[in-house]
Amino acid sequence: MAARENPTRAQRRGTRPGRVTIDQVAEAAGVSTATVSRAMAGRPVRADLAERVLRTAEELGYQPNRAAQGLASGAYRTVGVVVPDLENPYFSGVLKRITLSAAGADFKTIVADANNDPDEELPLCRSLLQQVDGLVVVSPRMSSAALRELASMAPTTVLVNRVAAGVGLSTVSVDAFGAMLKICGHLVGLGHRKVAYLAGPPTAWQEQQRWQAVQRAEAFGLTGVAVPAGSTVDDGSRVAEQALATGATALVAFNDLVAIGALQRLAELGVSVPGEVSVTGSDDIPFASCVRPGLTTTAAPRAELGDATWTRLAAAMNGEPPVDVPQLEPILVIRDSTAPPPHPR
Repeated sequence: MAARENPTRAQRRGTRPGRVTIDQVAEAAGVSTATVSRAMAGRPVRADLAERVLRTAEELGYQPNRAAQGLASGAYRTVGVVVPDLENPYFSGVLKRITLSAAGADFKTIVADANNDPDEELPLCRSLLQQVDGLVVVSPRMSSAALRELASMAPTTVLVNRVAAGVGLSTVSVDAFGAMLKICGHLVGLGHRKVAYLAGPPTAWQEQQRWQAVQRAEAFGLTGVAVPAGSTVDDGSRVAEQALATGATALVAFNDLVAIGALQRLAELGVSVPGEVSVTGSDDIPFASCVRPGLTTTAAPRAELGDATWTRLAAAMNGEPPVDVPQLEPILVIRDSTAPPPHPR
């Protein structure tokens, strides 16, 4: 009989070496992912915590991304991230994941806020290029010409949630078109036939994708009327009455913040949600489950998005050519803000 090899500790725990994530190490060690990142990178961590993290990582067979940690070409060991609006929790969630991944590779992160102004994005990128090795631009709204200029200045740039053909930069994105189709299909299944779409910023790629999906939904019996709104809570509150006046039985918002603003105004008007009108959002920010009624929306895999972004950024800083990562699949999250439309009087 052949001798059986003694199983490793990782095998005894049922975990495959090399497949363990930083989140699993953090959970098993009872610490945050940031602590794991610092300990694995040899950065200052309380001695007992560092020992616990390293012991747990060894037991689970965790293998950090040594390729990313060994990026020797970086002169600053710093990456820059530009976002449209830091007040939007969706961007904060993506940013946090990128920051943790960067810390795990011993990179610092500098963040710049464009304040919802597309004209500010390229100047911010130029400014950051003086002190970073690579750039991440989240949901950029600048023109394609500006993106091509950025690519010529900074090939070590990754675009998040912006697909622009012929630009020459790596792209990581969530399927915004598919996400909105899921919302529309859900409403059609409930019996809705006319919706008011509370439109986002016209220059946003996600806005273009979502409105195209609403228009495409006409093929399965849903008519959409666009109501210019924006991307903030105030925008949703401001246009709620205008959206109601269209006769739509559901308000489909560009994002969760706009939807929350609409919910707030509808409550002030005494309009029952979802009794008289349904409301949906997009992005599943933390507040979406806290408002009343809970908001039906779509969830973007922010952790997966952040991890894929760092992988592409590390590759770009290592001189690898740009690629478009396949779009990530959103999830439909059904809560209490949607229901069948009221019967016609």
